[in-house]
Amino acid sequence: MSLPDVSAVYLLRPGAAGGTDVLLGYKRQGPRLGRVVGIGGKIEPGESVRDGAVREVHEETGLHLAPGDLVPAGVLDYLFPAQPALSQRSHVFTCTRWHGEPVETDEIVPRWFSLDDVPYGRMWDDAARWLPDVLRGGTVAARYTFGADLATVVEEERCALA
Repeated sequence: MSLPDVSAVYLLRPGAAGGTDVLLGYKRQGPRLGRVVGIGGKIEPGESVRDGAVREVHEETGLHLAPGDLVPAGVLDYLFPAQPALSQRSHVFTCTRWHGEPVETDEIVPRWFSLDDVPYGRMWDDAARWLPDVLRGGTVAARYTFGADLATVVEEERCALA
């Protein structure tokens, strides 16, 4: 099964009291309107996943990243049987180096969150199942199938990371 490729980049910086902060965004448009999401989006035809991730981070936050600074953290397949056009393969990265300060755009209102305060209840249903581990240096490979409401995970399959 061939799914359209997207990226999600989790920028990490030192936080208060020795903790870590992650940059997430409040989505301003599209099917994820109002949700808190990782920074990223669709990979364009002919574009590498890394180059697409870098472009998307810049478009959504104004930040400049180098493709080599992206650390692969996993691959997630999202299946939406009730609306197959929403199905996609997400390439997950973390990153600790960039230039600039995040700015609000038409797509995203960026905000730093302490890893202890990530608003999983405002994110996609799958996020709480894998994101905490990735934000602490782990990796993930999984397939999530969403129900007819297009919001609730009805099936989860963990896979081996290729």
